Order: sequence, then C-alpha cells, then structure tokens
Amino acid sequence: MRESVPGRDLPLGARNVEGPAVPYPLQQESDVPSADRREDSENLPKQGDTKKSQKSAILEVLETLVLALLIFVGVRSVVLNFRVDGQSMEPNLVNGEMLIVNRRAYSHFDMRWLPWESDSSGDWYPFGKPSRGDIVVFNPPGQHSEPYIKRIIGLPGDRISVHDGAVYINDQRLEENYLTSDTEWQGIATKDVQVNPGYIFVMGDNRNNSSDSRVFGQVPISSVIGKAWVAYWPLSQVKLVNDPSYSFAH
Repeated sequence: MRESVPGRDLPLGARNVEGPAVPYPLQQESDVPSADRREDSENLPKQGDTKKSQKSAILEVLETLVLALLIFVGVRSVVLNFRVDGQSMEPNLVNGEMLIVNRRAYSHFDMRWLPWESDSSGDWYPFGKPSRGDIVVFNPPGQHSEPYIKRIIGLPGDRISVHDGAVYINDQRLEENYLTSDTEWQGIATKDVQVNPGYIFVMGDNRNNSSDSRVFGQVPISSVIGKAWVAYWPLSQVKLVNDPSYSFAH
C-alpha cells in the first residue's frame, strides 16, 4: 500500500490543510457588466424611443399632407384650368385648348361704407376692372350648365351697335384686328344696346359661329369666373393670352 506523502498528489490549486483538500474556487465571470457592454446596451433603441420615433414619422407625414392640401386649395382659389369647347373663339383660341384662368383678376370690395367714397359704384378693384378686349370665363344667363368663354366688347355705360360689318361703341367704329370675318347682329339683339351698370357685353371672335350677348343679352360682372391668362396645351400653342390694343374710327 502506497504511503501518502503530505503535499503530493494534491489537485492543482489545493492547499495542504487539515481535513480534506479544498481546491481554490475558479474565478467566475463577474456579474457586473463591463464598460463596453454598458455602452452597447445604452446604444440599443429602447421600446419607448421606438414608439416616439414612429409617432414622429406619422406626424411628419400628416403635416406634409396638410401643407400640400392647403397649397392646393390656395392655388385653386386663385387659378383654375379651363378647356375651350367649340369654335366660337377661333382663330385666337381653338377647340380643346387648355387655359389657366385667373379667378382673382376682378376681385373687388364694397367701399360705400367709407364717408369719402365718391365712386358711384362704391366698388374697389385692386387688380383692375374688366376691360374691353379681356377674354373671360363666365356663367351665361339662362339655363346653361357649362361656363362660356368670350371677349368683353362693351363696358358699363357703352352704347353698342352693329352695322357695316363692324361693332360701334358710342357711334365710333371699333377696330378689331384679330377678327377674320365681319360682325353681324344675331338672335335677340337687333338694335342698339345700352350696357347697364354692373354688366358687360361679350362676343366670340368667330362672329358667325358664336352664341354671345347678341343672343342671351348682357352678362352680370358677378357672373364672371375669371380672366383667361395662359394657354398651356397643346404645348405647341403655349402663350400668354394678351389683351388687344384698340383704336376707334369715325
């Protein structure tokens, strides 16, 4: 039988003490997280932060949509697009041509409440009053479901007559260089017409193929939707809708 020698055959790390040999406990990994682990855990997104980020993204989308809607409504309150239907404005505007119409061209305010207001109408037009030669879109008198587009020929107070193939304003011949045919009376308007306050007298440029004030009478200025501003389609016909320069001949 082999004799046991003190200090020999002891497990690594054991001490020779009275009683059974007890090994040193092996060093275990600390339960305290290291600095690197703490840093990694801090960089991980928390559940609350994720929800806040999602809410922020949704709010940004909603804000963008609301802003786009406000811009759309604002633009539509100033301009609208209009499609020319028919041949009544040829040769200057043709069937199917697309226009941008300025809805605020004739915006006006009632100023009769001011004590010094001397204008008989009492209306103030910051962007100008309707002018002769303006091409306007309006709701015609009578049972018409679609707006019309015509040119302003007569203004409030004008006396309109047609003879010798031309329009006469207060007994002066109106020179219209944009026409390709003579002007004749049509429909109900077979004699001189005095344009009433607050009204306009309109005609199509294609005088022999136009239903206008010669047929349905004077148009209230309040019925005007807007003034033609830009022709944008077809692309080959893009142009500003300019007002003509008029002259009178006796």
